[in-house]
Amino acid sequence: MAKEKVTKGNTVAEGSGKEKKTTAKTAKTAKTTEKPVVETTVAKNPAKSGAEKELSVEQKLSNLYQLQLMLSEIDKIKTLRGELPLEVQDLEDEVAGLQTRIQNFQLDVKDVDAAIGQQKIKISDSNTLVAKYKEQLDNVRNNREFDSLSKEVEFQGLEVELAEKKIREFTSDSKTINEEIQKSKSLLEERQADLKMKKDELDEIVSETKIQEEQLREKAKQIETSIEFRLLTAFKRIRKSARNGLAVVYIQRDACGGCFNKIPPQRQMDIKLRKKIIVCEHCGRIMIDPKLAGVE
Repeated sequence: MAKEKVTKGNTVAEGSGKEKKTTAKTAKTAKTTEKPVVETTVAKNPAKSGAEKELSVEQKLSNLYQLQLMLSEIDKIKTLRGELPLEVQDLEDEVAGLQTRIQNFQLDVKDVDAAIGQQKIKISDSNTLVAKYKEQLDNVRNNREFDSLSKEVEFQGLEVELAEKKIREFTSDSKTINEEIQKSKSLLEERQADLKMKKDELDEIVSETKIQEEQLREKAKQIETSIEFRLLTAFKRIRKSARNGLAVVYIQRDACGGCFNKIPPQRQMDIKLRKKIIVCEHCGRIMIDPKLAGVE
């Protein structure tokens, strides 16, 4: 009986030990399950902070206006260069055209010289035949042979005259072409001198404004990164269609700063509130109030 009690006690002790182990395991699992919950709550916080950092309409308008200022400065630099880039391009095209024209004339001269050479060969062959036929005339046996040889001599004489006429024509053509070559060469020299002068002038202006233009373009790229794609696309489209390149303008004397059409007072009030992006009804430019543009 005493043994049975001991064994029962052991079983009870063993059972209680197992229960402690199971409770410890459940406690560990509970701790491990609690960790992802904390992590998920932490992961949600950046999304909220990103939403909180979304730009307001006023900031969007300010960024657009700053981008407009940068691009307008670049336009001024291009205006400073004036028509020089186009003039340089036109002169380069003209120089290339004159060079091609001279090359074609030179090929024509070669063709004419070759044609003159062929006619000289014909003259030489005809003279050889004439000499041959004249020798045969001394040994004719009848009138028929004499008439036949006389006709051959006459025919070859006509061939010589025709070849000489063609040589005179080809020589005249060659002279005319050579004159055109000389005119084209003198004109080419003048155009090359003008091109060099224009290029030097353009390079001087570009070198003076290159650093400034690069700095402005870099700033413009930085501003573009802060503007949403849809709004930036609309801005570029408006700027491209505008004659003066202005896509964002401020109110001047109760009128649009781009097309100078009058703006109703209620619409001016909406623009000053900066709650939404408003475009001109007439020209489609984005409008802002003078205070946002830094104008008193």
